Amino acid sequence: MGSVIITGASSGIGKACAEIFAKNGYNLVLNARRIDRLEEIASKLKNEKIKVFYKKTDMSNKEDIFEFVESIPKDFYPIDILINNAGLSRGLEPLDQGNIDNWNEMIDANIKGVLIITKLIIPIMKKQGYGHIINLGSIAGHESYPGGNVYCATKAAIKSLTKSLRMDLIRTNIRVSSIDPGMVETEFSEVRFRDAQRAKKVYENIKPLYAEDIADVIYFIATRPQHVNIEDVIIMPTQQASVLINDRDYNK
Repeated sequence: MGSVIITGASSGIGKACAEIFAKNGYNLVLNARRIDRLEEIASKLKNEKIKVFYKKTDMSNKEDIFEFVESIPKDFYPIDILINNAGLSRGLEPLDQGNIDNWNEMIDANIKGVLIITKLIIPIMKKQGYGHIINLGSIAGHESYPGGNVYCATKAAIKSLTKSLRMDLIRTNIRVSSIDPGMVETEFSEVRFRDAQRAKKVYENIKPLYAEDIADVIYFIATRPQHVNIEDVIIMPTQQASVLINDRDYNK
């Protein structure tokens, strides 16, 4: 069994993916901006059966991404899976009130970072003769919502990218998938609002998805037989029917 690359592995869905793949015998190649978190995860998951390589990486920085891929030790090859998990949202303002620095941060991490690392990993997978690229999308790539303008646009881009990659790689034996969650309780809202109390209110009176729920589905997608490609999965909490329709009164 080879390795799985997980970007943004220091918390949330990325961390949960690291845990489930390690449990099932995959070597881990992890990156994130918070090296202390990566060190903690590596010390917890590394054992006599699996290896863990990790590197501090800003997925909005081209040089960081190149350096990360070039530094992957050869004994972590083959690279079975690339999970493009790193991404973020900033703010929830109408477009005319938006912060351009926030826009750049989202576009650089959510789109450009995915493009760059995928471009670098595809030749490795082509040489192997197989591989699987799994992109973290969002229900926001299927439905827009007020104030979500740029974030929704970045996730719509991931939806289109996943389909285009499937076409580009159709003769390579490389599978391409995306998983598009609804409301997941991670650090997502804290990052978006830079306000823990405001973030907490997002999940009040509703049972959201958790990072482990998404990791379970990603692992299922990744472990289907080679001739099976699950192209896109939308996963929602039972109490959420669309971006704007949910049952907040259910637990009252």
